[in-house]
Amino acid sequence: MARVSPGVVLVHKPVGVTSFSLVQELARELDAVPGKAHKLSHGGALDPFAEGVVLLLVGAATKLFEGFHEAPKTYEATVRWGVETDTGDPVGRVSAQGDARALTAGALDVALKGFEGWRAQVPPPTSNKWVDGERAYRRAHRGEAVELPPAQVYLHAARWLEHELPLRSRLRLEVRGGFYVRSLVRDLGRAVGARAHLETLKRVAIGPWETPASGERVVVSGPEVLPWYGRVALDDETWGRVKARASVTVRARVQPPVWRFPPGFPEPTPRVLGLHQGRVVALLEPRAEGLVPSQVLLPPL
Repeated sequence: MARVSPGVVLVHKPVGVTSFSLVQELARELDAVPGKAHKLSHGGALDPFAEGVVLLLVGAATKLFEGFHEAPKTYEATVRWGVETDTGDPVGRVSAQGDARALTAGALDVALKGFEGWRAQVPPPTSNKWVDGERAYRRAHRGEAVELPPAQVYLHAARWLEHELPLRSRLRLEVRGGFYVRSLVRDLGRAVGARAHLETLKRVAIGPWETPASGERVVVSGPEVLPWYGRVALDDETWGRVKARASVTVRARVQPPVWRFPPGFPEPTPRVLGLHQGRVVALLEPRAEGLVPSQVLLPPL
């Protein structure tokens, strides 16, 4: 295993396992190494039937979830036409059927275009959303009715890769965090009158990071954990003020991000990585009074 320190570990989640099981696996390995008692979480789950890149957050990186949530996520999906399931995926029960024989590539292009941009989307009942202090999927798996309110989600771009009509089609899409591909496929099926569910799903990239090879881990640390934020060097005195949660002005110039979101994609929340001796020690937000710390990272990244 590559040496793991506070930061982000990129892994490939295979079909059939949970994202949390990957966190548990890493935790067991770190517990076996003296001095490696780190906090751990993931930076966004994938369903067990899905595969692809998952971010494991180690140490102070667990405080940065919202930063990863804003990043573009790229998926490839297989849409199964003619059948809708109660969960929107292949493990659910058939809840509705439709006739897909009249579907054409042109009609599907038009329908897909209508879902781009910001839209209200109803999450699937087996989502990770909280309902009265409990995850929605737990209630759904007990057979309880789950009705979730719509949420604003963003689909940046989508295109069909191939069609095998009237059975299935393959799709590639780029979205902001919080988007449910299962819900998109459900709504597409209803829009074209054929019904549909998500047959396969692969997350191929998060921001600049592509899916590692199976069994491989890629460790990202230091300023590279959030490359879409600017960065600024803090001297000892300024770092002391940041630790005290005071606003600061800095003599050094704020450096621009080393990786930017695609043109037209919603920009991330204005934040700056504060660096002390080359390590990330804080997230700073530009305000009228200067740079205000929103997160102090100890130990640093």
